Amino acid sequence: MRSRMGPANAAHEFVVATFLDIPANNCAILQKGDELEILPAGQHCITNPNITLRKLFTRGECQTEMPTKDIFTRDQVPVSLTIYLKWQLMEPLKLTTHGYDTPYEALRDKTQSILTQIMSHLDYSSMVKQRSIDPNDTVDDGTDPNTAFLDALRSRAMDDLHSAALEYGIILKDLAVIDRQFKGDIASTMDKLTTRALQAQVEAANVDRENSNRVKKEQGSLQVAQVQASSRKTQADAEAYAIVANAKAVAEALQIDAQARAEATRLAAKADADAIRLKAAADQDVQDPFAREMEFRRNEVEKIAAYGNKTVFVPAGGAGGGAPDAMTMGFAAGIGSGMRRGWGEEQQQPQGVKPPAK
Repeated sequence: MRSRMGPANAAHEFVVATFLDIPANNCAILQKGDELEILPAGQHCITNPNITLRKLFTRGECQTEMPTKDIFTRDQVPVSLTIYLKWQLMEPLKLTTHGYDTPYEALRDKTQSILTQIMSHLDYSSMVKQRSIDPNDTVDDGTDPNTAFLDALRSRAMDDLHSAALEYGIILKDLAVIDRQFKGDIASTMDKLTTRALQAQVEAANVDRENSNRVKKEQGSLQVAQVQASSRKTQADAEAYAIVANAKAVAEALQIDAQARAEATRLAAKADADAIRLKAAADQDVQDPFAREMEFRRNEVEKIAAYGNKTVFVPAGGAGGGAPDAMTMGFAAGIGSGMRRGWGEEQQQPQGVKPPAK
């Protein structure tokens, strides 16, 4: 291109270029006069000033929520819908030829037009009973009158929108009614009824939840009681076993102690008997009369030392023991005579007179 610059206002030639860096899975539409051309992804340089960049488009899937304008049903009830749309642009030249800058603008106009035609043939009651639409749902047989709204959107809206989108080079992949708002007096009445129904459902759910919580609480208490009873039973069994084991241990200890004492007594008695037997055998082996006499005297000294020097020892009898036996008998006779005399004096005393003190 030619331009005049500088103080001399001299003419100069300049080259003007447009650089484009188009990402992957995207494209650009160029226009030269009445002709349109698609430019694929990559880096490009445009030096022709007669070529204009119209728009950049993506070839990937896109989705959005589209609120519609107020639409009147057959019984003149205004309703506003919120539509979910999912599409993919396949031929950008067709969209640009129809004068749309984005696929959403083309789908918005067609969707509004098609939904207006469909809603004008539907009643308010059929729309209230249906909440949403999914193109993947199984088609009903049409015998249920409550499915009029769903069937109409499935059979007409999807088909009409799909056919209309193909004219713009767009493939419509999904359509769903997210929400609808009824307006006017009917809408307020419906909101009240809906609110009342929701409150009843919430109250019923709360009652069911409380009942379930009570049942679970009682079940938990029962399980705790069972565990506590089992624990107490186990503790009682352990205590009883400990008592029985302790009693057995004490009995066995007493038995072992008694056996040990009996064995010790038996061994001591046996030792004493053996000692006496050995001593007797040793005394029997002494043959010297003097030694025997000395042993006898030694025993007498030990006996007097054991019982005291005032003790009178009476022989039990035997050879040479006649005089001691006579003395013992006389002493016993004297004691008996004295006892008889004292008894006779007590008999001769009158009643109430004490015998004289002796």
